[in-house]
Amino acid sequence: MACKDKGSRKTAARGLPPPDQISEDTPLRLNVAAALAYPDGSMTASGLRREAAKGRLVIERTAGKDYTTLGAIRQMRDRCRLEVRGQDSGSGAGAVTERPETHTAQFGSSETEHIQRAQAAARMIVQELKGLSPDISTGSTSSKRPKGRVIRLKSR
Repeated sequence: MACKDKGSRKTAARGLPPPDQISEDTPLRLNVAAALAYPDGSMTASGLRREAAKGRLVIERTAGKDYTTLGAIRQMRDRCRLEVRGQDSGSGAGAVTERPETHTAQFGSSETEHIQRAQAAARMIVQELKGLSPDISTGSTSSKRPKGRVIRLKSR
């Protein structure tokens, strides 16, 4: 009788195929794929279904059963990987301006400057729109319209 190694007995006991029979494109039921890809038990078949519903995991349905591959899970993990974001604001060493002779630190986010420019441009457009529009009517239209009373609205 051949002696099986400890790892093969564990996978057989949980209903998992032997590791030497699994490749990147071997179709696996979702519960088996979750157990192999996340051996700590942190991912379940329902978690993989949620990722598939979000479009991040490729699954295939055959005879009403859902399958995926370890390769598809690897691609999902690549898509889900969070990028390390830089600091939004601050006065650290990276925030020094281009002219090293002044050593002036840049405080606040550069987004603030963009927002202030956009607000200033919007205010200029509003001021232009508040002015009178030029006459665009031709001479054939009647200029004898009754004039109504103008009620100015108070701005906030």
